[in-house]
Amino acid sequence: MVAGVLHPGEMGAAVGGCLIRQGHPVLWASQGRGPASAGRAAGAGLTDAGTPGSLAGRADVILSICPPHAALAVARSVAGFRGVYVDANAVSPATAREVGRAVTAGGASFVDGGIIGQPPAAATGSAGGGSRLYLSGPEAARVAALFAGTPLAAVVVGGEPGQASAVKMAYAAWTKGTAALILAARALASAEGVEDELLREWEQSQPALPARSESAARSAASKGWRWAGEMEEIAASMAAAGLPEGFHRAAAEVFRRSPRAAGADTAAAGEVLAALLAGRAETGQPPGR
Repeated sequence: MVAGVLHPGEMGAAVGGCLIRQGHPVLWASQGRGPASAGRAAGAGLTDAGTPGSLAGRADVILSICPPHAALAVARSVAGFRGVYVDANAVSPATAREVGRAVTAGGASFVDGGIIGQPPAAATGSAGGGSRLYLSGPEAARVAALFAGTPLAAVVVGGEPGQASAVKMAYAAWTKGTAALILAARALASAEGVEDELLREWEQSQPALPARSESAARSAASKGWRWAGEMEEIAASMAAAGLPEGFHRAAAEVFRRSPRAAGADTAAAGEVLAALLAGRAETGQPPGR
């Protein structure tokens, strides 16, 4: 079974590495990608097919692992692919189904996916114990079998495309949504000149929150550019289910305002809070007292 990964970011390269360790050749497409992608692909042992079209002509299964806003464009880049296409992106069930329509129109089979956890190469514990790939659709079990015995546990959640994405959306609604909320709460205290008092109160009554807010700031700086799109997909998922969508529209704005850092440890909370508050002028909000 020849697999293809579009495109090997940190997660995609790690997932490709899992398949290589199982004896499956894994392709990627360097066209339009930078040296960082090339380095990750080489480190994981992926083989360059050159273009998405060439990859599609050689692969039996393609896994799309990219920022959510690019999911549909990536699917269209392999138009005419006739193998199994797995969209493992953080998208709403509706977006997943739209991707499915795009690839099945060209003759492919579609599997909806969603990844929870760290890149599996970094996962600790026994095989399948650190990260999970949720899958749904008629060919989900076939894809799950490719990852048997790897650090990425493949879990089939249903026969309908959209169900795996729904698991991812509901999970990230809490984990990443609350990261945005804690940053917004701390930014409010900063705007009103009572941040130190809030931190002292947290230390007394909610002792986990000071460290959690620092972790949220680091994540916002290193990953917020991608999480903003994910929050929009969650908001769309909520709206489609008849639930309030405003929580996650606001979370998307928090992550959009966050400064972009090169690494997870390069931004302190103060920098992120300042960027959140500076965004008031851009959005027409009145200054704080």
